[in-house]
Amino acid sequence: MTRQAAAYRAGRVLLAGDSAHVHYPAGGQGLSLGVQDAVNLGWKLAQVVNGISPESLLDTYHDERHPVAARALHHTMAQTALQRQDERSKALFDVVSELAMMDEPRKRLAGIVSGLDIHYDLGDGHPLLGRRMPDLDLAAADRPLRVFELLHDAKPVLLNLGEPGGFDITPWADRVRLIDASYKGKWELPVLGAVTAPTAVLIRPDGYVAWVGDQTHIGLPEALTAWFGPPTAT
Repeated sequence: MTRQAAAYRAGRVLLAGDSAHVHYPAGGQGLSLGVQDAVNLGWKLAQVVNGISPESLLDTYHDERHPVAARALHHTMAQTALQRQDERSKALFDVVSELAMMDEPRKRLAGIVSGLDIHYDLGDGHPLLGRRMPDLDLAAADRPLRVFELLHDAKPVLLNLGEPGGFDITPWADRVRLIDASYKGKWELPVLGAVTAPTAVLIRPDGYVAWVGDQTHIGLPEALTAWFGPPTAT
């Protein structure tokens, strides 16, 4: 069975996990989809309930997660076809297996099954925009830390990898954590590979990058407002 809800939101009713999509249980993808649905929706719902963001923020839940599940359903249908026992399906399985032994196809398939290649459409810009933030080993002023440690409190993080003190987000300081740190290694993204190192990234509570920029701060106030509510008057 392969089914998907036409809409993940109808007023105050929101669907996630198996209520939103069902498919052949291949590779644990259904569990991964459901967990990411919940993580994507959870922080948005909390901000709306607490009056931080307008209700329209909830519409981004469907916009982001519906295409992801649609693609997963498409691929699980292909996996189902590969498991048929007729001679033509066995021949197709052999061809796909040969391709999967090559580096590039294997990386692409692994990214699809794991969900690590998900790319939300947040506009044009750096390849990192709309993608999952890598869990980098950072050097901060007081101690070493990893990116995902910063997300344990489920709060957004503005990670400044340039000159310390280069950002002032006082109007959002009650909602967004500002961290000055450095990273010396290569930037690698699943499937995409190496990308240009950014100077700063705004990371949503679900681990996805909402803004990539430099010390010019172009677009940062707009991104902060869009995802984490209007600035607080000072």
